[in-house]
Amino acid sequence: MDKRIVIIGAGPTGLGCAFRLLECGHKNFHVFEANDYAGGLSSSFLDKNGFTWDVGGHVLFSHYDYFDKLLDNLLKKRFLHHTRASWIRIFDRFVPYPFQNNLRYLPPDAMSECLSGLKSATFQKDKNSSNFREWIPEIFGNGIARYFMFPYNEKTWAYPLEKMSKTWIAERVSVVDFERVRKNVEEKKDDVSWGPNSTFKFPENGGTGAIFRAFVPTLKGHVAFNRKCIRINTKTSTVHFKDGSSEPYDYLVTTAPLTEIAKMLEPQRNDLAVAAENLVFASGVMIGLGFSRPCPSDKCWVYFPENKAPFYRMTYFSNYSPNNVPQGNYFSLMVEVSYSNHKKIDKSNIVNEAIEGLVQTGIIEPEWKADIVSTYVIDVPYSYPVPSLGRNLALSRIVPELAQMNIFPRGRFGLWIYEIGNMDHSVMQGAELADFLLDEKPQSTIAPYKFILGEEK
Repeated sequence: MDKRIVIIGAGPTGLGCAFRLLECGHKNFHVFEANDYAGGLSSSFLDKNGFTWDVGGHVLFSHYDYFDKLLDNLLKKRFLHHTRASWIRIFDRFVPYPFQNNLRYLPPDAMSECLSGLKSATFQKDKNSSNFREWIPEIFGNGIARYFMFPYNEKTWAYPLEKMSKTWIAERVSVVDFERVRKNVEEKKDDVSWGPNSTFKFPENGGTGAIFRAFVPTLKGHVAFNRKCIRINTKTSTVHFKDGSSEPYDYLVTTAPLTEIAKMLEPQRNDLAVAAENLVFASGVMIGLGFSRPCPSDKCWVYFPENKAPFYRMTYFSNYSPNNVPQGNYFSLMVEVSYSNHKKIDKSNIVNEAIEGLVQTGIIEPEWKADIVSTYVIDVPYSYPVPSLGRNLALSRIVPELAQMNIFPRGRFGLWIYEIGNMDHSVMQGAELADFLLDEKPQSTIAPYKFILGEEK
């Protein structure tokens, strides 16, 4: 097959697709990236003060041998390996993650309320929840819902929980039974190993973005930067770019947000644009703070359900690699704040609010403010693809129609499926699509989501 394959976006999915095409001997393809750098949401940036910043708190863990071997080859195994040390900051104390497994750390009254609620939920026979908000107390009881699950998820998703589906949970939320939690309390036992990222790795140098920068030389001139797609003519199978150039294609792989792609089509497809209006997302502000003092903690990251701070998560980023900060006595924190039409923030003051939140939650001392020597802010228009109640129906109307036009959306916001939006999932979506386009091989990563193939809603 010598079809011309055009790939929009040099993030994990686009680069994964391109690498696999070349690996299979197919050379008639090109990647077009709107920015002047590779990596998309997995990019990293070096600031003028010598601090490296990711776009949020990324860690590397994988479900795929192909992905693991690919990364080892790209970075020559130059990774640091970590055991997850993640916590929840609540009641002016640290509770190990997952919250629901480690209730023994709570004040007595709150612990009793959470245990009682979990016991009632465990033995509740009728479970008829129709959305995420109803599902939470149904599974965890009112105490855990009140103290952690409701406030934390509202902060993170910036979207009404009653308008979210409950079907995305899977490995994203630890679901435990009452007896396990009761024993943890009685035996004063920590229960912290749950989840696929209980161990993870991180590049020695250059942040997460180092992985995706390493793709580019292997693609031997198949990547073009500063080429933003603005129109897709489906009659002539041509992509048009902001600089006035255009590119013909036989197959178009797009990792751009699906909501934007639906509006770029010529002739216009109002039905797809209307369906895309049901795809919901949260935006985010990522704030990096560099301090001229030694790191005070060996933690990896911390969750914040309370309203003492505007952020939902904080990462001790210098603990991932000492090369994320300049040589000497420095450490770095990154905090993440979600916003949307449902959850407004004051961007002009969000850095000050974040710093004050760190003080109020006891992460830093007030006098440490004078030790902040670097501040880095990244405003991310598309941060989380929300698994809303209308998502599956919208995707079942859009994705099969695009496939009929030889347009294949993939990736975190290309396909809009949060459940398969991690870096490993995203790279594999691209690689498996390459195999499908060349040889019609199955795409195992997207296979469970049959609604995108129009098979079920």
